[in-house]
Amino acid sequence: MNDRYLLKTITFFAVFAALTTTAHAQSTVSTSNLSIPVIERPPELADFAGMEPSAEIRGMMSFVTGFVQRVPDDGAPASQRTEVYVAYDDRNLYAIFLAFDDEPELVRANLSPRENVEDDDTVGLLIDTFNDQRTGYAFRSTPLGVQWDGRWSEVTRNPGFDSSYEAVWNAEGQRTDQGYIVSMTVPLKTLRFPEMGEQVWRIMFERQTPRLSEEAHWPAYSNTITGRLNQAATMTGIRDVSPGRNILLIPFGFVRDYDVLDRRAVGGPTFNNDTEDEFGVDAKFVFNDSLVLDATYNPDFSQIESDEPQVTVNERFEVRFPERRPFFLENADFFQTETTLVFTRRIVEPQAGLRFTGKVGDWGIGTMIMDDEAPGNARPVDDPLLGEAADISVLRVFREISDQSRLGILATERTFGDSFNKISSFDGHLKLSENWTTEFQLIESDTRRLSGEMLSGTQRNIRIDRRGRYFSAHVHATDTTEEFRADLGFLWRTYSPDTDGIHSTMSYTFWPEDSAVNSWGPGLRLVHLDDQEGTRIFSQITPSMVWAWDGDTELNVNLTSIRERLRPQDLPGLAATRDYDPETVGVAFETQAFSTVGFSVNLETGTAINIVPEFGVQPELADSRSVEFELLWRPIDRLRADTTYLSTQLDDRGGAGKIFSNEIFRTRWNYQFTKELSLRFIAQYEETDAGVFTSLEDEKSMNYDALVRYVINPWSALYVGFNSNSSNFELIDTEEGTELIRTGGLRRDGEQFFVKFSYLLQP
Repeated sequence: MNDRYLLKTITFFAVFAALTTTAHAQSTVSTSNLSIPVIERPPELADFAGMEPSAEIRGMMSFVTGFVQRVPDDGAPASQRTEVYVAYDDRNLYAIFLAFDDEPELVRANLSPRENVEDDDTVGLLIDTFNDQRTGYAFRSTPLGVQWDGRWSEVTRNPGFDSSYEAVWNAEGQRTDQGYIVSMTVPLKTLRFPEMGEQVWRIMFERQTPRLSEEAHWPAYSNTITGRLNQAATMTGIRDVSPGRNILLIPFGFVRDYDVLDRRAVGGPTFNNDTEDEFGVDAKFVFNDSLVLDATYNPDFSQIESDEPQVTVNERFEVRFPERRPFFLENADFFQTETTLVFTRRIVEPQAGLRFTGKVGDWGIGTMIMDDEAPGNARPVDDPLLGEAADISVLRVFREISDQSRLGILATERTFGDSFNKISSFDGHLKLSENWTTEFQLIESDTRRLSGEMLSGTQRNIRIDRRGRYFSAHVHATDTTEEFRADLGFLWRTYSPDTDGIHSTMSYTFWPEDSAVNSWGPGLRLVHLDDQEGTRIFSQITPSMVWAWDGDTELNVNLTSIRERLRPQDLPGLAATRDYDPETVGVAFETQAFSTVGFSVNLETGTAINIVPEFGVQPELADSRSVEFELLWRPIDRLRADTTYLSTQLDDRGGAGKIFSNEIFRTRWNYQFTKELSLRFIAQYEETDAGVFTSLEDEKSMNYDALVRYVINPWSALYVGFNSNSSNFELIDTEEGTELIRTGGLRRDGEQFFVKFSYLLQP
């Protein structure tokens, strides 16, 4: 029996066993209801002095308590009492949280930038304004009023929160001798909801206590059931409200003085010293409370926050970085499908664009029209396409069917000169039962390259998932033809052209009682990929064991065995098809058990393929070692230091020495003067040390980044910053022009001073 049929057999029996498992009782979907009243005046923290509402305010607000644990003891009463008072008026939704704590001195609360709430105590709410059990708005706050917001989605590839969503709302908080109080004010104009006389929403309240690894909710949110919003309470009582005329204008200005090495200059690399300024505007128009038109001219895509470091050396497949640019974030989940066909970071330098998204009844629509000047700017000076822009259009339509199920179509087109890439897709997300869901997608692509070559391809994929407190499983089959292309998408390894395969993950979790261990259990990941001729190109088996304790402490031990076949078309210079059998052992540990220090470490050792051999040398297996280490240190409640260290090394198995090593060290310090004002400093050093049998060169880089931020809300902010970059190079004058060569020491290759200002206008 070959690997592929063995994998199918194992996953079939795993799914069959899960379907027939009845050993553990299943919870039922919540039938809780909450009716909230109109309040005569906005509530204040002073109304809850002593962790007790005044007699006046008590009669104006609905009251919720009786939170239930989801983790670690699903279904048990929360260990700490939480009370929530809720009301609304014609402008805002109000929620006051009274978070009692038996050990109030251990409550974790730090003054941090917006969104940096991890590892602190938090309370929050999740609102499904369309009552469709598919997407919702999430708002959280720490005991000091530091805000976090996001969009929850049930019907995407990986259900969860998209924290790139940004909203204008307010939170205040204070610690007390009994715990802490948080007041949330969410403007109705921040939300999208149907146009109707009385709103019927779904709502869920939460509280997270990191030192106890406790997550509690009202109503109960059990992990024995797939889905979150289907377990939320129905909320009624909100009548005759509307965001009204909701127009947002966000003008911005960006000015910088720079001295940067231009590696693509005519005649060879040279320094450019200049000053530039950029001015533009983003605009948002809301119609009928639920339809949104976003427009941009010369959009604000200057990225203030740098991407987290990732290892890119000796990687065959592209590394993905998240989208951060504001224009793309409203209703971003509308464009998500099982295969990522709209990855907006592919749109590099747009000058103008329109997006229209929204829902009417059971129908949802999303459209996007933009240009991208990056392809034309990258052409040689004698190319007729120099300065031309690519045109991009996207159309997404879906219809909700039954409970938490959806069918949809997606079409994209990118044209540049005479070339184009067109995608047509039909997809569906179906909820089969409380624990089982499935997704499928059928895609066609048509491509014409600049050379005139025509390509036509298809991709089919289907997956089935089971999520439960004890047994979880994921089985996913994909089939992608050789000529399939998705220029606006992001294709993981299992979605790449010329693959036909299946992958599966399974885990079983034990929840011992009266034990220091909160949970433990085995897991298994299986992968098998063939090419379109039916020849195996990749297989993987990874058994693992995981243990979890209080303080978000977890230990993971795993063993990975891979069989990989590389073909001449996979790697330049590979003369013939060859098989490789790398193996690694991994140990990962993380903890947030301490209030001022948290860390994680991931160690792997074994063998890996050297896919960057020197010219004329075939890829070979090499001994490999990798380390990932992250440290969070909060010496005082206003100062936060995040440090990351990544190290990868390959050594020749024949004893010839080191093939290469790659190290990245990054430290990020933030001092928060107030909730709005902060000073941030980042230093990052990266070094690649080339040894034997590799085409890599010795490379070093050092980056410094200092930034003062004054952030009123996500769109009203002032940034003043300076950054400096250095690398190991020298510029040598030759008869053919200036040439860049690598040296041993560091030399500055760029620096800039910049000021960025944006401001939210709501006419």
